[in-house]
Amino acid sequence: MALVFRAPLVIQQSTGFTVTPNNEELFGRVSPSQTVTFSIGQAVATTSNVVFGQITVSSNRFIIDNGQTTYSDGVVTGSLTLSSNFTTAGGNLIGSGSLTVLGTVTAEKIETELTQSVTLFESGSTKFGDTSDDTHQFSGSMQVSGSLSLSGYTSREISNDTSLTDGSAVALVTENAVKNYLDDNVDDIQTYLRKSFVHTGSFISISTSSFTAATASAPSGYTATSEDDFMFFINGQMMEHDALTVQQSGSLFYLKVNNSGIGYDLESADEIVAWGKFNS
Repeated sequence: MALVFRAPLVIQQSTGFTVTPNNEELFGRVSPSQTVTFSIGQAVATTSNVVFGQITVSSNRFIIDNGQTTYSDGVVTGSLTLSSNFTTAGGNLIGSGSLTVLGTVTAEKIETELTQSVTLFESGSTKFGDTSDDTHQFSGSMQVSGSLSLSGYTSREISNDTSLTDGSAVALVTENAVKNYLDDNVDDIQTYLRKSFVHTGSFISISTSSFTAATASAPSGYTATSEDDFMFFINGQMMEHDALTVQQSGSLFYLKVNNSGIGYDLESADEIVAWGKFNS
């Protein structure tokens, strides 16, 4: 049964509400019956993807999930899961609880405060602590591929060179390197410095006396053994150094005298004694 209106029925569309036909007088006299379609621009079924440009809630409270998640006065109560990106445009993200991230955290700079001071820079550099009395504890091994700076001094390696021949200004030596160097060098030096032997010479000529002995070899870095490392006596009297020279030839050690400089000649009956750095 059709309805016939005495006065026309007019339906007008408005924001978000569409009428077809719009703003048209309806009397119900059209045969067959006239159809009027109402729509809101998009499907709003529970399975639909509904899009709004903006939502304003007059009660300042927006409830989702049957009350499990509530947005009120800028505060989210309940759980919030994001399946895509979350971006703050120029503002700060501040929270009073814990932040758990199951994926990767990418940041230009990470800085912690209050209980500790740690800064992680985008370049890969890090800064631990902010005062010289801060203490940093590491458990386990630490690998350094670059340089290490201690109180303004830079070290680039830990050297186990037992000869210490590199002379590097940026290498720290191991205990093993120092021990071996001292064993190989200092002991030799001490042994050399303690060498002190006496030998009696044989008459060769008025200016030469020979000794069956060998001079001690000076360790590396020390001045070679010379006439200054010996004292010579003739019949108990010390001989003047500036008139003497020495020469090692095979197993024989020679004392040569400048006769005019010393003022006398050597004689076969003279006792010539040498004291100094002989090998034995």
